[in-house]
Amino acid sequence: MIEKIVIANRGEIAMRIQRACRTLGIKTVALHSEADREAKYVKLADESVCIGPARAAESYLNVPSVISAAEVTDAQAIHPGYGFLSENADFAERVEQSGFIFIGPRPETIRLMGDKISAIKAMKKAGVPCVPGSDGPLPKEDDEIIKLADHIGYPVLIKAAAGGGGRGMRVVHTEAALLNAINLTRGEAKAAFGNDTVYLEKFLGNPRHIEFQVLADTHGNAIHLGERDCSLQRRHQKVVEECPAPGLPEKLRHKIGERCAEACAKIGYRGAGTFEFLYQDGEFYFIEMNTRVQVEHPITEMVTGVDIVREQIRIAAGERLSYRQKDIEWRGHAIECRINAEDPRNFVPSPGRITAWHAPGGPGIRVDTHVYTNYFVPPHYDSMIAKLIAYGEDRRVALARMRVALSEMVVEGIKTNIPLHNDVMNDSAFVAGGINIHYLEKKLGL
Repeated sequence: MIEKIVIANRGEIAMRIQRACRTLGIKTVALHSEADREAKYVKLADESVCIGPARAAESYLNVPSVISAAEVTDAQAIHPGYGFLSENADFAERVEQSGFIFIGPRPETIRLMGDKISAIKAMKKAGVPCVPGSDGPLPKEDDEIIKLADHIGYPVLIKAAAGGGGRGMRVVHTEAALLNAINLTRGEAKAAFGNDTVYLEKFLGNPRHIEFQVLADTHGNAIHLGERDCSLQRRHQKVVEECPAPGLPEKLRHKIGERCAEACAKIGYRGAGTFEFLYQDGEFYFIEMNTRVQVEHPITEMVTGVDIVREQIRIAAGERLSYRQKDIEWRGHAIECRINAEDPRNFVPSPGRITAWHAPGGPGIRVDTHVYTNYFVPPHYDSMIAKLIAYGEDRRVALARMRVALSEMVVEGIKTNIPLHNDVMNDSAFVAGGINIHYLEKKLGL
């Protein structure tokens, strides 16, 4: 087993990785910017290294600093968490070339799945259902593009091959608007991702966003841990997630989950990953794969009993999966609310000092966080300060426990989106289950 791991991230995921390491008897090195010097996970780590100023580009995204920190602390491995460098194939390559273990997929796999076009081709080849589309970059000739869009059928969705997080996408409803929209998307993609390649997909009007969690080792074993429903979103950013997806037939879960696991085996996947789908009219359509641990992984852990981060580390150490597919059982229901430091009405970030902090408790309640009373929420990073998870023997109980937990949670000194979550947990459509990805924005009038 690995003896020492560098945690190349911050916030609650740094705390989560640290806990997994400690259960395995692995020492940790917490990397931090100057703004995160007083963070809880920094104080609790066996060692810590300041890798630069507050700006992420000069610290958490500074590859030479991260590699140097691993060298000076004599660590064996680097865990990237999510965000920052977690899906950067060049970083993964640098880590391995420097003689360290990258706790994640191989660099070539990250590249394959990081490009949406190559990912879709690989998934089609592996038998995973995909959204009807251009099956590759758009042709250069305008006439060919118009014919292609007509064949797919309007409305169509223009997507950047290197896009992510809801960026690099544009819906087009008519042929008259198509070419101009493509040019605009290409320009935006070039500016945001350094790659102006775009492709077309059929735009699905009212889909749900359902994703499947997978684990694969280096010995050819791959399993799925079922699905999560992430349809409650604002501007393509997830707000609430739940596991399992309400109303999804069990046979369909196993069918799609098994295809995802088989795809992992075919592409030689290593570690934890997530297949993201749009689900509409009883059909699944693959959209992308996240080659890292997801923010919402705790709800799958609660329902299956599998410690996903622990498995990531074991796989990276060359060990076989602790589970076979027949060992996985789905028991009960779990819901996660992302608690953000932001105004609950206009969503403007609300950094500052937390003057009072009280985390809820009780049966089935889990709080993943790095904050505490007197903690200063810096303005330089993502606004999420905690993940509140409620588990119950069924969805009704999980919802009831989440309502109680939200009512108990105290965060003073800054604004948070707790009022929004209170509203959602009492919303009749959400309570009924099965809302689509547009529901929250329509509810908020956005």
